[in-house]
Amino acid sequence: MKYYSTNRQAPPATLEEAVIRGLAGDRGLYMPERIPALEAGVIRSMKDMSFHGIAGVVARALFGEDVEEEVLTATVEDTLAFDTPVVHVHGTVYSLELFHGPTLAFKDVGARFMARLLGHFIRRRGIDRTVNVLVATSGDTGSAVAAGFLGVEGIRVFVLYPGGGRVSPIQECQFTTLGRNITALEIDGTFDDCQALVKDAFADRDLNARMALTSANSINVARFLPQTFYYFNAYAQIDRAGKAGELIVSVPCGNLGNLAAGLIAARMGLPVERFVAANNRNDVFYTYLKTGVYEPHPSRTTIASAMDVGNPSNFARILDLFGGDRRAMARTVATRRYDDGEMARTMMNIFRRYGYLLDPHGACACRALHDFRLTSHQTGLFLETAHPAKFRETAERITGTGVDIPPRLQAFMNGWKQSIPLGRDYGGFREFLISS
Repeated sequence: MKYYSTNRQAPPATLEEAVIRGLAGDRGLYMPERIPALEAGVIRSMKDMSFHGIAGVVARALFGEDVEEEVLTATVEDTLAFDTPVVHVHGTVYSLELFHGPTLAFKDVGARFMARLLGHFIRRRGIDRTVNVLVATSGDTGSAVAAGFLGVEGIRVFVLYPGGGRVSPIQECQFTTLGRNITALEIDGTFDDCQALVKDAFADRDLNARMALTSANSINVARFLPQTFYYFNAYAQIDRAGKAGELIVSVPCGNLGNLAAGLIAARMGLPVERFVAANNRNDVFYTYLKTGVYEPHPSRTTIASAMDVGNPSNFARILDLFGGDRRAMARTVATRRYDDGEMARTMMNIFRRYGYLLDPHGACACRALHDFRLTSHQTGLFLETAHPAKFRETAERITGTGVDIPPRLQAFMNGWKQSIPLGRDYGGFREFLISS
């Protein structure tokens, strides 16, 4: 399988090249030259499979041409070495809990898969110098990548995150207390400033000649494509209950990697009738779908901090999937937008009615699904992307109830913070990388 750049100005790459480079030479995002289709009978049979079995089928379809069978099997097994994502029923809709990995966030799947695959490619190529992984985070990406790559030989990770309280205290602990091959950089700016620094580094030919660089953000194909696994798993669980006829899936949207993965899953044959893109006040994707105008803006701080992205990278992938046709995109993807008050009221209403505690991101997706107004023939599914304890202060303030911190989160909080403050200027960041 070859991978092309969304900007169409760079030569096609193999999977190995795409994973190691992260970003194409023309600053575009890599996309597979074709999206493999799964037969309908295979998808129907998934209701009788385990999560590992489902992920294995999807992984072989996506990566089987480029990764040895035994390596791919081991990668999937290691990636999913935690509890299976669980589907819960809330009246007439379902939620998919994607926070059963090491850092209790949905990004654990893609981060762990990429860490194992990148390590394999480094060994296969015989790369004898340190590979430096750059990752910008608005919260959960940094913790998932740090946990996934911790202790991986030959790889050093630099986590760039916005300072000034723009990530929750628990999220910050998850990537600033690890040490070893993980370096946390507290940037005096927003997530978009962090992401711009990473992209500028990849475009810097001299820097890339000095250092081996790649990214673990969802701009890397090995990070975002494995997120298709849990879409198929969710469908299988709902199909097992006999409710998967006309499925509507609501996705909380930040950098748009999760939605892009869902759209890839649908192109592979997953029977999703429509997606709903749930946005907070960082609404550039919402505005584009409504007006056709894409206007990035400085990210705005909300209680759903992982969605505080003013210039989402994966918009390029979604635009590419629909050939730049906004009307076709809108026929597949509906969109909604909510402020902090609306997300908070949803958290309170669901807690009072069902005794279920949402995090702010899941609340945004839940509210969007409710406002989509399902028909009696449709089944709604929204993605709950992080454990509410990661936003403990917000959840307790809104619901008035205590939120227990799971032991695996508590373990991070017992460490001491190790982060390096940096400005948002590229020159200073570049000099730091060279001297580190």
